[in-house]
Amino acid sequence: GGFAAFTTVNKMYKEKDTTLFLDPGFPVHKQQHDVMGLKWENFDVYDYRGDKLKDKLESFLSKGNISAMIYSNPNNPSWICFTEKELKIIGEMANKYNVVVLEDLAYIAMDFRKNLFTPGEPPFQATVARYTDNYILFISSSKVFSYAGQRIGIMAISNKLFERKCPDLKRFYNSDLFGYAMTFGTIYALSAGVTHSSQYALAAMLKAANDGEFNFVEEVKEYGAKAKIMKNFFTDNGFKIVYDMDEDEPIADGFYFTFSYPGFTGEELLSELIYYGISAISLAITGSERLEGVRACVSLVQRDQFSDLELRLKKFNEHHPRQKANTEQD
Repeated sequence: GGFAAFTTVNKMYKEKDTTLFLDPGFPVHKQQHDVMGLKWENFDVYDYRGDKLKDKLESFLSKGNISAMIYSNPNNPSWICFTEKELKIIGEMANKYNVVVLEDLAYIAMDFRKNLFTPGEPPFQATVARYTDNYILFISSSKVFSYAGQRIGIMAISNKLFERKCPDLKRFYNSDLFGYAMTFGTIYALSAGVTHSSQYALAAMLKAANDGEFNFVEEVKEYGAKAKIMKNFFTDNGFKIVYDMDEDEPIADGFYFTFSYPGFTGEELLSELIYYGISAISLAITGSERLEGVRACVSLVQRDQFSDLELRLKKFNEHHPRQKANTEQD
């Protein structure tokens, strides 16, 4: 879906040929741009939370070359979640500058600080779709329903965007209608479709969730519970959480968290942690400006491995007194 959206959105208007990444983000999305020869710009959103986001977005969008903005919410890798204030700013900027918002909801309803399951009753998943019609939403069945075997997901385009006429699309497609170009131009060229079995499975899970018979959020709450425990292991042993706040509220516990250790860059920390049997990824490849940080993923860590993880972190802390001493002096 992302690949198709990048391709089509960047062909809507001749003058709009660049995607803006609200980082940190999923590195493969930039790789897809590079493979297709598409332009992109980015900034680390963490220093521009709340009201500061408006002026930062305006500084990019006012140039007139931005076709789309992309982010994930909750965020991979940092697990920050945009607030309603921030989503309203993004939506208003999209309307003002006619920019499409690509909202990656791979981890939909996984802000476990709120009860986001009960069908038809608030609170609902936070989304820019409340504030603009210039949106495409992406939902991953492998994450939301833990249905990772047969690959299937959802690309939800607003009705107004789907029906929009963009004469510049005729340079590449048989139609100037965005939805037609996307479906019968880009997607048809990219994919032979998905199996009947996965379509029926996804439809059944969606119906069961909407009927209140399948609480998919309850199924994935274990990620949050494990993250809370694992974060404590890290912070009790000299590590710091890098992305730790949503404006004035501590971030949720979920699929990912980010950490650092005094005296190390992210890449140095990764290299050192390998000796303790701990692996992660550097934030440097995500567009983050927090180069001291790395990302931890909780999904494959089992509870019966917690004692090993805690022991290894304690040993790491014991073996690096110089960095610890420097921190205490600071």
